[in-house]
Amino acid sequence: MKKILIFNGHPDKESFCTALAQAYKEGADMARTGCKLINLVDLDFTPVLKYGYRKRTDLEPDLLAVQRDIKEADHLVFVYPTWWSTFPALLSGFIDRVFLPGFAFKYRENSPFWDKLLTGKTARLIVTMDAPPWYYFFIMGSPGHKAMKKGILEFCGVKPVKVTTIGPIKSFTKEKRAQWICEVRKLGESSS
Repeated sequence: MKKILIFNGHPDKESFCTALAQAYKEGADMARTGCKLINLVDLDFTPVLKYGYRKRTDLEPDLLAVQRDIKEADHLVFVYPTWWSTFPALLSGFIDRVFLPGFAFKYRENSPFWDKLLTGKTARLIVTMDAPPWYYFFIMGSPGHKAMKKGILEFCGVKPVKVTTIGPIKSFTKEKRAQWICEVRKLGESSS
């Protein structure tokens, strides 16, 4: 059975992102996959990598559990809003604290290359934004998508990473939101 791990990176549990994360889980549950949804706001951790990689900061129990879940997962799903062209500080701090050397990647001694420790996993990004997606792609250059896809997940060996961009949500009607909830539920059902 395919194991799916969903991360809701929005700090507001009443957000549209939360509804999308729940819809993906519902779809995955209908497909009878092993699925777990984690709301990052519920985790007890300090989102600051205080010493960078110079000195290790002990991981809180919640982060140790998440690392175990990531190791066991086949497919990672990140649901989050685009804020300031990237992602919320909560998600950024989570990545800083969890995707560490020795867990997600390993530098090679005397080499510019590294080992990707999360190979064999796939991912889906479900990203909301107030801007029209065309503006984000063509004018802004998709900085948040590139950071998550190339700079984080593919850097650690997760591939392929597919992206679903939803926007501009500030002008969405109730019907449009419901339509996207259905689309994301179908993504969960197909487990992609």
